[in-house]
Amino acid sequence: MGDLMGDAVGDMAEIDVAGLPAYPFIGPDDDPFTPVKGSDLDRLEGPIGKVRLPFGGWAWLITRHEDVRQLLRHPGFSSDQYKPGFPVLNPIPPKQDDASGLFIFMDGDAHSRFRRMLTAEFMIKNIRRIEPLIEKDVIEALERMRSLGAPADLMNEFALPVPSMTICHLLGVPYADHDFFQHHSRVIMDRKSGPAEVEEALGALTVLLGNLVKAKRTEPGEDLLSRLVAERVVPGELREDELVSLAMLLLVAGHETTANMIGLSALVLLEHPEHLEALREDPSLAPGMVEELLRYLTVVRTGLPRLALEDAEIGGQKIRAGEGVVAMLAMSNRDSSVFGDPDEFDPKRREAHRHMAFGFGLHQCIGQPLARAELRIALLELARRFPELRSERALADVPQRPMAVTFGVAELPVTW
Repeated sequence: MGDLMGDAVGDMAEIDVAGLPAYPFIGPDDDPFTPVKGSDLDRLEGPIGKVRLPFGGWAWLITRHEDVRQLLRHPGFSSDQYKPGFPVLNPIPPKQDDASGLFIFMDGDAHSRFRRMLTAEFMIKNIRRIEPLIEKDVIEALERMRSLGAPADLMNEFALPVPSMTICHLLGVPYADHDFFQHHSRVIMDRKSGPAEVEEALGALTVLLGNLVKAKRTEPGEDLLSRLVAERVVPGELREDELVSLAMLLLVAGHETTANMIGLSALVLLEHPEHLEALREDPSLAPGMVEELLRYLTVVRTGLPRLALEDAEIGGQKIRAGEGVVAMLAMSNRDSSVFGDPDEFDPKRREAHRHMAFGFGLHQCIGQPLARAELRIALLELARRFPELRSERALADVPQRPMAVTFGVAELPVTW
C-alpha cells in the first residue's frame, strides 16, 4: 500500500464510468487492520485517479499524504453534500430547512460561525477538566463488564457505552436515553441504511433533542447545551433548531467514531500483547500509542468527499470546477514517503503525529482532544484492570462492519 505513489494520471477525453474501480473500497474479510484489498489497489492508476461512486458518477481519488493536505486546505473545494455534482459516498436524506446546525457540511462564513461557538469547549485545557468524568465512565463500564463474567463482548459492554456516557454527560443528555440515541446514531452512520431509514433516525433524534433544548431554558445544568442555550440562543445569536442540529452532530460523530476506535485499538493490542503489557507497566507510553493507533486504523475509511468550485491543481493533476474529489485518509496515513514501514503497527513511531485521522485544514475534527482523551484513558484502564485479557476469536474470525461510515468491528468477544 505504501508503495502506490506513482505519477498522477492525465486527463481522459471520455470517461468509461462502468470500467472504473468501484468506490468506497473495503479491506480483506479476514484482516480488519488492512483498509484496502490488494486487488483494489492494483486497479488504481496512481495516487490520483478516477473511481466509480456508489450512487452514480465518478470522482477523483486522492491517496498521497501531501496531496490530501493540499486538497483539504484548498479554499476552492466545498464540503456541502447538497451541491449538484457533490461526490456522495453515503445515503443522505432530503435537505431539511431545520438542519442548519450541521456545520461540517458548510463552507466559509457559515461553517466558521458554528465552529467558533464550540472551539473553546473542546480546547485541551477544558477537556483535561473533564478527564476525571471520563475515567469514572471508563471504570464503571469495565467493572460492569467484569460483573457479567467472561466471555464478554468488549465492543458492546465497553467500547460502545464509554463514548456514549461521556458525550451524554458533556452535552447534558440524560443517559437513560443513551440506548435510543445509540441505536439511531448507528443507523445514520451505516452505509447499508437507505435514505428513508436515515431520515427516520434523524427525525427521532431531532424530536428528542428538541425537547431537551427547550427544557434547558427552564432547567439549565452544568453542561454544554445549557451554556449554548444561555449564551447563544437566549441572546438571539443561535436558533433552537440550529442548536438541535448542532447537538445531533456532536452526539452522532462524538459517539460512533470513538467507539469504533476503542474497539479496534483493543483488538490491535490483543494481537500485540507485548504492547498491552508495556502500556500497563509504563502509562507514559499512552499518548504516543494513541497517535499510532489513530494513524494505523483511520476509521474514516471512506474518506472525505469534496466538490471543486473552481479549476484547481492537486498533486500535478488538473481538477475542473464541478468535479468531485475524495481524500482517502486511510491511504494517506500509509504513505511510505512519510511513514516508514507504513503497514506495521509501531507504537514508538516518531512521525505518527503527522497522521490525518481527524482530517486537516479548516474542517478537521473539532472534538479531537476529547477523542484522544477517551481513547488514552480507555486503553490505560483496560490494561490495568484486565492483565489477562485475550480475544476469544482468531483475528480472521472477528466480524467487521465494512459498510459503516466509520469502520469498526461488529463484536469483540474476550475472556480473562
